[in-house]
Amino acid sequence: MNRLHLFSTTIAALLLGAFPGIARAADPKLSILWVDVEGGAATLIVTPAGESVLIDSGSAGGRDPGRIQAAARAAGLQKIDYFVLTHFHTDHFGGIPEVAQLLPVGVVYDKGLPTAAPDGNPNDTRFPLLIKPYREMKVAERRQIHAGDTLPLRQVEQTPKLTLRCLGANQQFIAAPTGASLVPAADCANARTKGKDTSDNANSLVLLLEYGDFRLFIAGDLTWDVEARLACPVNLVGPVDVYQVTHHGLAASNNPLLLRALQPAVAIMSNGTQKGCEPETCATLSALPGLQARYQIHRNLRADVQNNTAPEYIANREKNCAGNAIQLTVAPDSHTYEVSIPATGHHRQFTTQKSIPH
Repeated sequence: MNRLHLFSTTIAALLLGAFPGIARAADPKLSILWVDVEGGAATLIVTPAGESVLIDSGSAGGRDPGRIQAAARAAGLQKIDYFVLTHFHTDHFGGIPEVAQLLPVGVVYDKGLPTAAPDGNPNDTRFPLLIKPYREMKVAERRQIHAGDTLPLRQVEQTPKLTLRCLGANQQFIAAPTGASLVPAADCANARTKGKDTSDNANSLVLLLEYGDFRLFIAGDLTWDVEARLACPVNLVGPVDVYQVTHHGLAASNNPLLLRALQPAVAIMSNGTQKGCEPETCATLSALPGLQARYQIHRNLRADVQNNTAPEYIANREKNCAGNAIQLTVAPDSHTYEVSIPATGHHRQFTTQKSIPH
């Protein structure tokens, strides 16, 4: 056993207490777990067929891969069937090479390996070294994903249809769906802009997970002006039940135009104690008329503590934390879903928007 495997296995064993009651593989429910990667991103999906999809992987260094391994173990997983990378920043891809040493990784989807530093700096000498473990990690297969592509997830008979679809990659988006609604022209014309973003955040994948009536939106670190293109002039996504708060809650993202188009009932933020959860984003979320609950992986410990959500919706409230996760479980009929923080005992049930009588 190599040193990394021993170190991460030890961390995983210590962290299993952060994942009590996690839905296990081959459960007829759909389970989604937001792993605490301290201000990065790592979303683990376990399908009713027992397949696993990991979207982003936190940072390198043992801690985040160990937490992902612990979450996978708690869910009864023996491997990661699919890894989907939203963009090439180290708090999103840094952990996966180490995860691949701890668990077999099947198919890797990304928007295409960059041939140069992705943030528009041709003199960046660090990026080739940072991306090297990702390029060289052992996986079963690699595929480039494009707008409109869907992962080949196994379906389970007599359960709702399950799809994970890419709506956008590298600032290229799907065509407007049939019946898509128009955003009021005045809203689009008067929308505030924040200027062109030349970083790879602007190129993030846009993903939509659907299980019957349930819909979850994930867009990595997609930034403000690019987000507007998902809403103007046509709402390309439509209403969703759950919004994974983009870019850890930073104000460079989370354009109100898009959030009003999504109309989420629940928002889940993968932030850190000093990262994300910024005042402008929190104000935008609070102003959404249909938002029923806002969850945070971490309590914001900066001076602007007033921007935190209610304590019961925060998975980790102290700086030196246990790495508690947030879990979401969709009922087999997809009409309801429950969001919980297993380590604290919090749980709350919601009705999917399509199931609410109108």
